[in-house]
Amino acid sequence: MHARTKDEWRQLVLSGRRALTPELRTAEDRALVALVTQGIADGSTVCAYVPTALEPGSLDFLDALRQVAGRVLVPVTRDPGPLHWSEFTGADGLADASYGLREPTGPVWEPDEIRSAGTIFVPALAVDRRGVRLGRGAGFYDRSLGLASSDARLITVVRDEELVSELPEDPHDVRMGWALTPRSGLVPLGDR
Repeated sequence: MHARTKDEWRQLVLSGRRALTPELRTAEDRALVALVTQGIADGSTVCAYVPTALEPGSLDFLDALRQVAGRVLVPVTRDPGPLHWSEFTGADGLADASYGLREPTGPVWEPDEIRSAGTIFVPALAVDRRGVRLGRGAGFYDRSLGLASSDARLITVVRDEELVSELPEDPHDVRMGWALTPRSGLVPLGDR
């Protein structure tokens, strides 16, 4: 049996996500909302993401972070390269953007604004126990995470079934320190 390629993993995970019932998706999103503020310092800056229809999380996830953190920054895509950042101020402050994303309509900061975040929630299709994250393949996050503070908590958000024993890894992949899953909560990865 051969090891799956990144593309094969992507197809497998996306197929599983498409098969989720709306009830299970809602239950998992609620569980993530209850867990997301673990370890977030009052008044801190957090980077997160606006979930797409197939990503774990919800706008309630971001609202829960806003209740604790001083600022919640979410990505704004520009030309290929590191992500830019803008403050999430609520659902009313979002507009449709490229790649099927929703992005804030307010001021946009340069990519190095990620340095101000003590915690960074990163979307993923899967993550392995070593911290290797499988994204969509465009490399936006790998280019952006290199600008983060070296002591920032890198947390990827996945379904429990998407936390796997091993994924293929490329030299440019940035490893995560934790996974946040609906049933297991905050799971240390790698040597943590």
